[in-house]
This record gives sequence, structure tokens and C-alpha cells, in this order.
Amino acid sequence: MKRLMKTSAAFLMSLWLGHSQANEVAAGAIEMKVYKSETCGCCIHWMDHLKTNNFATIAYHPSDLRGLKGALGISPAIQSCHTGMVDDQYVFEGHVPAKHIKAFLSNPPKGAIGLSVPGMPVGSPGMEVGERFDPYTVVQINADGSTTTYAQVNSPADQY
Repeated sequence: MKRLMKTSAAFLMSLWLGHSQANEVAAGAIEMKVYKSETCGCCIHWMDHLKTNNFATIAYHPSDLRGLKGALGISPAIQSCHTGMVDDQYVFEGHVPAKHIKAFLSNPPKGAIGLSVPGMPVGSPGMEVGERFDPYTVVQINADGSTTTYAQVNSPADQY
């Protein structure tokens, strides 16, 4: 994990292009850096979902987002459009519900580096389209590159 943190910190420093969309940090808020494309709207909606759930986010727009994901240990099979990072240690890839991020952070599974919602499931936080909802899996990302199921989201109510 320490090697990952040193490697990712150096890589992040080389990619940062500035930031935008910074939320004020409320007392007790969980601070998260979000790496995304400058033009991605669903990423902003996901950040709004986080803000509603006591997160403070700041967006960065790296020139090599895919390379950043690889350096952080997020394989192409579980990638999405944005990557969140807490404490320069844990990654949250894609439209992971705040509920699951908080549960993960309160008791990080041994050997885990974060969570992912691969792809962009309709109805996930930030991907709301009317009443449509596609069930999806929240995947645990392990430091050894393996993944396991962290949670199954079968209805909109499972996200909150």
C-alpha cells in the first residue's frame, strides 16, 4: 500500500492541471479529490450526490485520466468516467453511492484499496434518468489486483 501511495502521489503531482467545483468543507465532511474529464456532466451530478451526503469534493482534470487510473490500481475492466480519492489512499471509481463509501471508510476491508461501480449504470448516483434503474454491483478493489463483490444494488432504495 505504501508503494502505491508513493507512486500515485508522484503520478498525481505530474498530472494535476488545477481544480474547479470545490465545495466548502463542512464540519465532519469527508474530503475527496475527484479526477474527471473537464466536460463530464454525470461526474458533477455524482459530486452533488456526495455533497448532499456530507462529502467535500474538489475536481481535478488530468491530461491522462486513463493512465492515472492504471497507476492507482484500477484495471480497465472496472473503470468508469471518474475516480475519487480519499486521504491519498482509497479510490472510489465511478458512480459509487455515498452510503457504500462511508461504510468502506468506517471499516476498510483488509487488503482493499477502494470500491468501483464499473461502467455507468442507469439510475446510479449521478446517472439518474427519470424512473429508469439498472441493478448493479459495487466491486471491492484489492491491492493485489483482484476484485470481489462489496454490495449488490438491486433498487434505487439500496443506494441510500
